[in-house]
Amino acid sequence: MPYTYKDIFNICEISSKIHFITEVNELIQKSSGFLKKLGFQIEESENILTIQCDNPKEFFEENFDFLNTNFNSLEKEEIKIFIENENNKLTLNSILSTKKLKKYLHFIEDKNFFEIIKENSLTTHFQAIVDMNTNKIFAYETLTRGVLPNGELMYPEDLFSKSARNDMNFVFDRMCRETALKTSAIKKIDKKIFINFIPTAIYDPEFCLTSTLKWAKELEFDPKNIVFEVIETHNVKDKEHLIKILNYYKENGFLIALDDVGEGYSSLNMIIDIKPDIIKVDRNIISNIDKDIMKQSIYKAIRGICEDNNIKLLAKGVETPYELEKIKELGVDYAQGNYFSEANAEIIRELEH
Repeated sequence: MPYTYKDIFNICEISSKIHFITEVNELIQKSSGFLKKLGFQIEESENILTIQCDNPKEFFEENFDFLNTNFNSLEKEEIKIFIENENNKLTLNSILSTKKLKKYLHFIEDKNFFEIIKENSLTTHFQAIVDMNTNKIFAYETLTRGVLPNGELMYPEDLFSKSARNDMNFVFDRMCRETALKTSAIKKIDKKIFINFIPTAIYDPEFCLTSTLKWAKELEFDPKNIVFEVIETHNVKDKEHLIKILNYYKENGFLIALDDVGEGYSSLNMIIDIKPDIIKVDRNIISNIDKDIMKQSIYKAIRGICEDNNIKLLAKGVETPYELEKIKELGVDYAQGNYFSEANAEIIRELEH
């Protein structure tokens, strides 16, 4: 089970013993020397160095630069930390819950991300998806933003990378899905909404997705108006698990979109495995497609797969009228990109083009 911000935050703010654990003698000696330089009294036992600390969170904050600089990446992987206090006693079983030094350093380095999680200060921006047959807005993709205390935004690439390296994908992915649904309801969106999800964040569909289904029902969303968009398929090692997740969504009436098709050979295999309702062609294929014969060939192949299997095709990242003209010529159902509208907190109800 992934740890949460609350778990670490509570452990790190009360009087505790910090145990530094490693089986590498050289690291024991190195760690001992550094802790003594920092002015700590050290208890030493086999493979374990222990210091007493009033506030471990402050210890890692105040000594972040020192620890981060003086231990290399391999050493930060090797050294394990266990924080012992009245709520978390050191036992044979609890030793199994030690975390790598690098995790604590990430926790300090990524404090803005954890503040967003703690305060639930996520917001959703929307980008229009256009029906090429009617030239009207067909749907909106929901895109998560984190709001920092100073009002600045943290964007998805940064949010998801910090979430992944802190083992927070389960918590963060669920928060994103729920925020997207709630914000869409507040905005009174009457079109389809595309919601991204990370398959590797879901270890049990019936447990992990219950809250999403609950919010969809409470907010009176028709399941067929919600499209769950599979992202990061390149990280999926267990295809059977992914299929189980998607079948759970389908059984509850939702639609499925496969993102970034054309980015790699694996995405074409995914089409066969997950049988999506909609395929989104990767921006790298759409960019300058009007000038690139190879990209046109790849696009036509994907279009052929869609036509043969009754799958709708969505061109992602359209930015010029020339790209739009070419994909129309080659065949397309839906399109999305800055040519039509940028992602924005406010809903674009009508197209300007």
